[in-house]
Amino acid sequence: MTGEREKQLMEAADLLLDARRTGVAIEDLPEALQPTTLDEAYFLQDVIALAYGEIGGWKIGAPSAEATPMFAPMPLAWMARDGAVVGGVRRVRGLEAEIAFLLGQDLPLRTQAYSSEEIAAAIASCHPVIEVIESGLLDPLKAAKMSMLGDLQMHGGFVYGPAVADWQKIDFKTEHVAIAVDGAVRVDRTGSNTSGNLMRLLPWLANEGAARTGGLKAGQWVTTGSWTGVTMADSNSAADVTFANAGAVHMRFE
Repeated sequence: MTGEREKQLMEAADLLLDARRTGVAIEDLPEALQPTTLDEAYFLQDVIALAYGEIGGWKIGAPSAEATPMFAPMPLAWMARDGAVVGGVRRVRGLEAEIAFLLGQDLPLRTQAYSSEEIAAAIASCHPVIEVIESGLLDPLKAAKMSMLGDLQMHGGFVYGPAVADWQKIDFKTEHVAIAVDGAVRVDRTGSNTSGNLMRLLPWLANEGAARTGGLKAGQWVTTGSWTGVTMADSNSAADVTFANAGAVHMRFE
């Protein structure tokens, strides 16, 4: 990447950061500033995430069982426990039901690929999660795809529920989930994680994603994609996600 291109992407990051911090969204990045490759979108993500401090983990998902996963950093400052009241500048207030894993061991960068067994051994616990969707783009799904990806893939918060006992026995391909807003069920689905087998995502992140992450660390979270699509909420509304076997998590917007 040339110095001039890096300067353009830094300018793009400033526009998106300003839009997120003020709540005054932009329709899209100016064409000259839009990332045109996945590497440029990831560079933009990293610049935006760095502005919020330490990385608490990664969001990763795939639109189909055959698709290559995509991932984005999650700022530690945006993470909260079950029952959290989520405030700050909020414009979108989107909600997604997810399953996340807390790492109990480091998975450092290395030349030999990690096996699925090594990844499973490094997981400390499994949790139900609400990913809060937010964006500096007016309608991120109508903006250029690389602009949306660069804007942290619409990440805006992470609320995790209690650890799930014996999570290894859960068949995630048939797991059921419901998401409710203010007590009214909005989405009710079974086996709806779009990656097909969500357990393929952690090995991919630890191996193919390691050049970017620098290796995964104990205490980091990995959340593995939406089961429900984006459900919209309003200020002062409460959200409840309930999995049949993977537990429940609750939050409220200010």
